[in-house]
Amino acid sequence: MTAFFEKFLTKDSLFLDKKVLQANYTPNKILHREQEIEQIAHVLAPALRMEKSSNLFIYGKTGTGKTVCVKYITNNILEVASKNRIPLRIVYINCKLKRVADTEYRLIAQLATEFGKAIPATGLPTDEVYKIFFSALDSKEQVIILILDEIDQLAKKAGDAILYNLTRINEELKKAQLSIIGISNDLVFVDNLDPRVKSSLSEEEILFPPYNALQIQDILYERAKRAFKKDALGEGVIEKCAAYAAREHGDARRALELLRVAAEIAERKGLSKVSLNHIDEAEEKIERERILDAVQTQPKQFQAVLYSVLKLSEKNKPLIFTGEIYDFYKSLCDKINLRPLTQRRVSDVLAELDMLGIINAKVISKGRYGRTREITISTSHEITNKLKELLEKALEIS
Repeated sequence: MTAFFEKFLTKDSLFLDKKVLQANYTPNKILHREQEIEQIAHVLAPALRMEKSSNLFIYGKTGTGKTVCVKYITNNILEVASKNRIPLRIVYINCKLKRVADTEYRLIAQLATEFGKAIPATGLPTDEVYKIFFSALDSKEQVIILILDEIDQLAKKAGDAILYNLTRINEELKKAQLSIIGISNDLVFVDNLDPRVKSSLSEEEILFPPYNALQIQDILYERAKRAFKKDALGEGVIEKCAAYAAREHGDARRALELLRVAAEIAERKGLSKVSLNHIDEAEEKIERERILDAVQTQPKQFQAVLYSVLKLSEKNKPLIFTGEIYDFYKSLCDKINLRPLTQRRVSDVLAELDMLGIINAKVISKGRYGRTREITISTSHEITNKLKELLEKALEIS
């Protein structure tokens, strides 16, 4: 192994700076989002006059530039605030992270920690945690912008009461003022909130549309200049990455990941150029890892529903219906000592599997007999086999 690592150190890399292709990188120049950046800047600018800016809700599909634009703008506004000695504070929380925003207590404790107040992971009444947080905020005159990324995950885990409390926080503050920026991939998230929360959170709304293939190409070319050595990318590589990502709802993040993984594959093979074949390999690898990781972290009932679909599909049936999946699932639960979900909940799980791209679930009407779903498998033969292996191990099916 030592010899392998020594050899690795002396090998030429295709990369100049791999960080440029990562999701958490904020570029100096953001392409094809000039209008959205200007709108966000107009909403936040009053903070520089020590005025509370409107709460802002930003939504759009994954990889449409929401987070990168917000970070770009807040970096710039902080620079101006610092230069002019304006007490502006920006706090960013990713609500998808476990043990940070999975309960009301943990989120408020995390926020209090950001303002220098240490709070135990458990043990205090939630009201007490709020008091500590409020006193930390109101310790001096300041304007605070709180960014809650993936805010829909927070509402899903902790309920929308926490959003109500946060949007009403200024009623408790005397010196400080707080504004909220909520970012979500869920286009209908706000519609399902309590009307009072909805009106407070969505004082201003900005929708980020998906990128098209040409826009993704521009983004990739701009990043590739900094990420790769000269001539490291073969002809048509960027165009193919962009085409794949445009097919996936205009997801620029996915295009960047695809380009990075393709280059890593080429590098491991000792090649000096990324080719079109490496894009295909990267696509397969990313898709496989994404699906396997998603399934591995799901509850056992979810895994049992998916296993039922996969087993039924082995019978070479072109279409599988919800009813037969539920029958198979119930008998499987009996065998593995698992308490079965209701048929309605199983139907919800099938909808989630459809969103993950593992199955295609088409709702059809059966007239007076109600509605059902026609299910087909969407994954490749290789991924389907790996899923079955993973599920048999997780569910302890011999």
